[in-house]
Amino acid sequence: MERSLRLPDDASPVLEMRDISKTFGAARALSGVSFAVHAGSVHALMGENGAGKSTLMKILSGAYRADPGGTILVDSAVADIRSPEDALRLGIAVIYQELSLAPNLTVAENMFLGHEMSRRGFSDRAAQEARCRFILQRLAADFLPSSIVSRLSMGQRQLVEIARALLADARIIVMDEPTTSLSEKESLRLFDVIEDLKTRGIAIIYISHRMEEIYRLADKVSVLRDGQSVGTLTGAEISSARLISMMVGRDISTFYKKQHSRSQGEDVALAVQDLGDNRLIQPTSFHVRKGEVVALAGLVGSGRTEIARLIYGADRKASGSIAVCGKVVDIAGPTSALENGIAYLTEDRKHLGLFLDMNVSDNVNMSVMPRDARALGFLDRGRAKQRTDESIHALDIRGADEGTRIGQLSGGNQQKALLARLLETEPSVLILDEPTRGVDVGAKSEIYRLIDELARKGMGILVISSELAEVIGISDRILVMREGRIVGELNNPVGAPVSQEAIMALTAGEEQGAAGIQAE
Repeated sequence: MERSLRLPDDASPVLEMRDISKTFGAARALSGVSFAVHAGSVHALMGENGAGKSTLMKILSGAYRADPGGTILVDSAVADIRSPEDALRLGIAVIYQELSLAPNLTVAENMFLGHEMSRRGFSDRAAQEARCRFILQRLAADFLPSSIVSRLSMGQRQLVEIARALLADARIIVMDEPTTSLSEKESLRLFDVIEDLKTRGIAIIYISHRMEEIYRLADKVSVLRDGQSVGTLTGAEISSARLISMMVGRDISTFYKKQHSRSQGEDVALAVQDLGDNRLIQPTSFHVRKGEVVALAGLVGSGRTEIARLIYGADRKASGSIAVCGKVVDIAGPTSALENGIAYLTEDRKHLGLFLDMNVSDNVNMSVMPRDARALGFLDRGRAKQRTDESIHALDIRGADEGTRIGQLSGGNQQKALLARLLETEPSVLILDEPTRGVDVGAKSEIYRLIDELARKGMGILVISSELAEVIGISDRILVMREGRIVGELNNPVGAPVSQEAIMALTAGEEQGAAGIQAE
């Protein structure tokens, strides 16, 4: 894609960070990192979790102080950023992945929170709403200053954060994984807003793991690895192969390692027959063989997660039957699903999967805690510790021991800990809903390796993913959903993968001939 940015050779960056280092005790998080951003451009910052991206941005925002020796310049002048207030005064705003809005307040109240307008000693709500309305109109927002934030969609809340940054006259806006909780439509709306901000001369620092977003938005991409600058790519230099190689230090050809061979027999791990919910999911039938990875592809809202929740018993089915390893089972809820050999990895690990304030051991052992029960109601902590240590080693859960609070781990390591909990139940069927969402490319590769290893051991695996490259890279068969039903099936053998065009043809309603479109 042609990049819109055209800078003269002598254009000065609006922001420079030179030789930035940061240590925490004996650990060195950043080592001599340099980074520069120009006005009216999108500069992406990429790297594995733990590479130093968040630390660098927290130094820019004033949340952390860098070690002596580094320099931050704004408009070529040295900036002393000691607090978030200092950053805001310099026109620097950060929109974090976890939005910092007060849900019970209105949009206008959130935008002016902490610096309310007053008149004769009283809050001037009319002036605040007028100013808020002006900024929302600039963003073409489809809600009012008086709207309660809790009633807004995630995409609308994202716009409130951007509006708050514009209210503070921000000229440099940092967006940290802004599309993680957005639908495809909301993401496209955000991209339009970003393009508009560029035309107004605002510099955007964009942090994301999603390659397609980087191609679409970024004028430049800088990569960090192990707390150091690896390099910067511009325009046509930006490619998946180069970025992955820079981030993980190896070639893209090693990224997907599908080595299992699916069973060609009739050993079926999961059989779904006429499953429906009388709402979105129409009566649907499919199967997953032992040792097979089947992917559910389709657009957001097509029914992929809904059918997984019906299988797992998180939602009540209206019709159909489910069989595990040839035996029809009655799934009354998640507990009975686990008892019958079905484990489900939710797409929302932070709110529906993990206990963020508890330690790694408690999270890993949560589903099998009754096994550790001893006389008089005591738990065998030794067995739990051994199980946790084995999981940490087997899944390479980095930065953790049994007592580490799981909320302190990176997204990829949180995901692996949640997978460890599910695997302790020894399931026959594993359902993975967006297993690499919000996970860096290094952790993605490890999760792919784990999926392949589980398939080689005979587990039946159903994967839901919005990333077509991921769907193609790890699956044996692809079931494409649209409007609550399966509209096509594509075989995806090693050495002759289907193309993304074939999948998209089915999602768009072009069933005829879609299965014949193969990758060159």
